[in-house]
Amino acid sequence: MADGPYKYIRDADGKVSRVIRVGTRKSQLARIQTDSVVEKLKELYPDVHFEIVAMSTTGDKILDTALSKIGEKSLFTKELENALEKNEVDLVVHSLKDLPTVLPEGFTIGSVLNVVGTSSLRRAAQLKKRFPHLEFKDIRGNLNTRLKKLDEKDDFSAIILAAAGLRRMGWENRISQILGPDDCMYAVGQGALAVEVRARDQDILEMVSVLNDSDTVLRCIAERAFLKHLEGGCSVPVAVYTEVKNSQLYLTGAVYSLDGSDSLKETMQTSISSDNQAEEQEKVDEKVQRVSITALKVSEAPQDAAVKLGVDLGNLLLSKGAKEILTVARQLNDAQ
Repeated sequence: MADGPYKYIRDADGKVSRVIRVGTRKSQLARIQTDSVVEKLKELYPDVHFEIVAMSTTGDKILDTALSKIGEKSLFTKELENALEKNEVDLVVHSLKDLPTVLPEGFTIGSVLNVVGTSSLRRAAQLKKRFPHLEFKDIRGNLNTRLKKLDEKDDFSAIILAAAGLRRMGWENRISQILGPDDCMYAVGQGALAVEVRARDQDILEMVSVLNDSDTVLRCIAERAFLKHLEGGCSVPVAVYTEVKNSQLYLTGAVYSLDGSDSLKETMQTSISSDNQAEEQEKVDEKVQRVSITALKVSEAPQDAAVKLGVDLGNLLLSKGAKEILTVARQLNDAQ
């Protein structure tokens, strides 16, 4: 049964429960990630019925072109956001790295959780600099497809994948080496899950806010603020590394030329402690978004500090010539 935009079901005993429809991509990894979020929500809200709605996105369908060459900013999100706008789903689980730093009007990221580890342009640029004797080629497809190409074809001696995805799939045995931040920093939001909701749906926003991991939220806000200030995206090599230690948030950011020969890399830090944590949490304004993240139950002062950290680091790199490096990288990528 339906009541306005909401959907309800009645069980055999006549009990009525609200149905929350959760949008996701159809890939195996996306389903595993979405299932993990839904399981957490079921534990917290046992009286709510959660229904998963899976669909294919543009990025799932175009497999013969490097992501950086396609040019579309919402390759893995557009169809899901269309369903969210039409009230066909109530929330959507994404890999945070797939979401732009500015979302379409009316949407917000209501929860950020579960950072586990580390497109291709960023990895290749860093590794070319570190290992100039290696040749790098694009490889597309989901994890299953990429591993199959490695196993069955002679094109690749090795492939570079995000450890987070392999671990979520239960395929840790396929990991032969972990690349640390000295070898290869990661993409903004890499390894984090994001729950996107309609900004006006206060009840859904409150529901998913309990999933927020404070440290993860602050790390991702800083990363996204840095990327936004640089006006970067998937068509230019921008990489980050964040860490929270002793109430300090550390952000390392870098930009690279396509071949890795030219680069800039700097680290900055800020305090994210809050003297009046409980009081601050009470004052969080649900209407305030920071790089399209509405993080209820996370104190505002540390969120503001994280934004400032990202912007300040972006300004530092820009003052040293980052814009010129990224402009050339973007032009060369478009010309290839």
